[in-house]
Amino acid sequence: MQNTQGMPIWYELMTKDPGAVQDFYHRVMGWTFEPMPDAPGGDYHVASIDGTSVAGLMQMQDSPQAMWFVYLGVQDVDASAAKVQALGGRVEQAPTDIPGVGRFAFCADPQGAYFYLMRGDSDQRSEAFATATPGHCSWNELITSDQRAALSFYGQLLGWEKGDAMPMGEAGDYTFLMLDGQMIGAVMDSPDPDAAPYWNFAFQVPEIDAAAEAVRAAGGVVRMGPTDLPDGQMWLVQITDPQGAELMLTGPRKASQSS
Repeated sequence: MQNTQGMPIWYELMTKDPGAVQDFYHRVMGWTFEPMPDAPGGDYHVASIDGTSVAGLMQMQDSPQAMWFVYLGVQDVDASAAKVQALGGRVEQAPTDIPGVGRFAFCADPQGAYFYLMRGDSDQRSEAFATATPGHCSWNELITSDQRAALSFYGQLLGWEKGDAMPMGEAGDYTFLMLDGQMIGAVMDSPDPDAAPYWNFAFQVPEIDAAAEAVRAAGGVVRMGPTDLPDGQMWLVQITDPQGAELMLTGPRKASQSS
């Protein structure tokens, strides 16, 4: 994984039964899976598409809720973890080595959204985050209780910059996140002030209606959409997989259905 400071380099699903949910992600995203026998913590499978590794599925140990997480690339995990604490965040799992993979730490920002820091053993470029490439994550969205504080935290920690903001009425601004001139995601206010802040992710699909149909056929739930995005080219659905993990799908829509 190429360790560009602040770039999302890996995505991981913590779920009760990684083996059971593989069929869902194969049918919806086209992923294939390989077990990682020596993975610490138990059952782990690497998801790939067209020969490129894009995500991992891991058996959760303590969390009652299946959830997706992001790994953010840093040059020095220990120094970055210390900075998380200095900026008011928490280090939930101290920096740890995984032989042959890299060094990581599990953290939470000051508002409580969880994420990983990672320095991979390989300098090979990670393609897990690739905008508009089917099967890859295309968007990173932070739902938080304090946009200004979150922007300050990630800016100081990772060098992220505040981009343009899109007004959303009573929902507040949808503020884009930039890194070295590249738009990597956005931050928005939580619609529920009592809900814990969290990261949400969109994965690209070839065609949005076919993907939504595959979600339903494979035992998932389409919670919202398809909704057209401001770029006029992509559509979005919000879904839940069969084990309760929330995520989003984005993709184009056939002209006959979008008109």
